[in-house]
Amino acid sequence: MLVLLTPGYEELSREAARIVANAVRGNPAVTLGLATGSTTLGMYKELVRLHKEHGLDFSRTTTFNLDEYLGLSAEHPQSFHHFMHEHFFDHVNADASRIHIPEGKIAGDYEQYCLGYERAIREAGGIDLQILGIGRNGHVGFNEPTSSFGSRTRLKVLTSETIEDNRKSFASGEEVPECAITMGVGTILEARKILLLATGAAKAETVAQAIEGPITASVTASCLQLHPDVTFVIDEAAAARLTQREYYRRVMEMTARLTPHRMA
Repeated sequence: MLVLLTPGYEELSREAARIVANAVRGNPAVTLGLATGSTTLGMYKELVRLHKEHGLDFSRTTTFNLDEYLGLSAEHPQSFHHFMHEHFFDHVNADASRIHIPEGKIAGDYEQYCLGYERAIREAGGIDLQILGIGRNGHVGFNEPTSSFGSRTRLKVLTSETIEDNRKSFASGEEVPECAITMGVGTILEARKILLLATGAAKAETVAQAIEGPITASVTASCLQLHPDVTFVIDEAAAARLTQREYYRRVMEMTARLTPHRMA
């Protein structure tokens, strides 16, 4: 596990975009697992800039999004379909046939739909780089606390805490979804590389539990300690409760010295 500490959100966004951009440049046919949420906005903005100003090419990239609210159409302004097109896909040269986002309105059997999403990931060769955020309760995707570490894409009931956190994104009086379709923990752990972003003091305790705490289903993100290639990119506020901050800084310094020719 590599922990990269950044002074603030702008630096976090640039570093995350650099990692994603290098993956695309290194393999134009890379398969990316994508996340939504406010933490990822700066990263997507920077990736759009790299596409427009430096020709970063997404034409052969395949993408799979983590999740979608159950019951929301792709056109709903709070759907993750809408988020991804508004902030990323509509501004780069992504091939629409290579974009995969779970459907919020499924006509038919949910279980069969989820099995089909898993099958599409396998047929694409698996996910090369999975991007994640982290919820205040430690969830990744919508894998709420007590989610099985072997879980696959499925329908998941959201906790009251997650519903309240999501309420700010919906209009006053609008019903907030109580369920979502989400990749499972097992699905996420099969990605070859994982990149998790976290910002702000509200995430500090959860970040510390995920990185330094025991591996437990009570903090789903702690499962990432089991993965061989995970990078956490976090700002100083989100890092405030880490006990090994100085060690992580030393690792960053040594990594920079040993790999001085990092791509921008």
